[in-house]
Amino acid sequence: MILAEKILNLRKQNGWSQEELAVQLGVSRQSVSKWESGTSIPDLERIIRLSQIFEVSTDYLLKEEMEKPETDREPAVESGVENEESLKKVCPETAGEYLELIKKYAPRVAAAVAACIFSPVPLILLAGNAEQKKIPISEDMAGGIGTIIILLMIACAVAVFISYGMKMEPYEFIEKESIATEYGVAGLAQTRRDDFAGIHRNCVICGVVLCIISAIPLMIAAAFGAPDFVYVNLAALILVLVACGVALFVWSGMIYDSYQALLEEGEYSREKKLQKKKNSPLSGIYWCLVTALYLGASFISGKWDMTWIVWPVAGVLFAAVLGVANAVRGNK
Repeated sequence: MILAEKILNLRKQNGWSQEELAVQLGVSRQSVSKWESGTSIPDLERIIRLSQIFEVSTDYLLKEEMEKPETDREPAVESGVENEESLKKVCPETAGEYLELIKKYAPRVAAAVAACIFSPVPLILLAGNAEQKKIPISEDMAGGIGTIIILLMIACAVAVFISYGMKMEPYEFIEKESIATEYGVAGLAQTRRDDFAGIHRNCVICGVVLCIISAIPLMIAAAFGAPDFVYVNLAALILVLVACGVALFVWSGMIYDSYQALLEEGEYSREKKLQKKKNSPLSGIYWCLVTALYLGASFISGKWDMTWIVWPVAGVLFAAVLGVANAVRGNK
């Protein structure tokens, strides 16, 4: 095992991100990233500091033939930090297949999510324009056609979700369990993540802007006292813009998170994975209830242009629910 792999493995064993290790060493995150990818090596002073932080000998760090650190520290089993030898290995081939699968399905999943948000638009346009006598069909026919379109779009989206889930099954452990990457995997993920970071940032910015400005046309129409049929069309426009914004979030987020998962950074750190595993039953119940609430409220009220607000509200509440669950678990 070379120095780059040892630094990466020891950092993961301690549950630190690259930023946290960089702060302790007084260097930049990019420096730590280069050490772990093998593109540069730390100087002697940093190696000595690394041995102190990780509580291992400098011989272990520098000698490739030494596979086990000389340390008296017991493995932190209770905190969820596992012995590196017991972890599932991710070879370059597996990592490459995983990244290609995410890249292939990211636009499809993004389009499916956008379709779910967009699906009420035909119903809103048909029903609203039929009510205002702008199209030559009855309100009942407009409602029936619109509902059929909703069900077809959601069915297609669900088919994409199921297909993606089945394809991802062999690689689920990368996102849900602690892993040990073989030589070359971390460097590949770091390089691709850094290259994609700008695109991801721009997608998030554009997505947020689209969601914020989506309501502006409706407000302008209200200010000028526009007729009812204008409100109908602008309500549909809101959903179109929100769907586009969310699609950007999903597409860029899936690709960026795939690199984070291989590096066990951010939401995919070993500590976060352990928390997610504990919260998994709660998450399943919560989102099933939210989905039932959304569909029930939408079909009963018929106000699909308004009930979408359930999702952002549920997202905020979900963070609070998880916070309470983790706090209760911590007290126990």
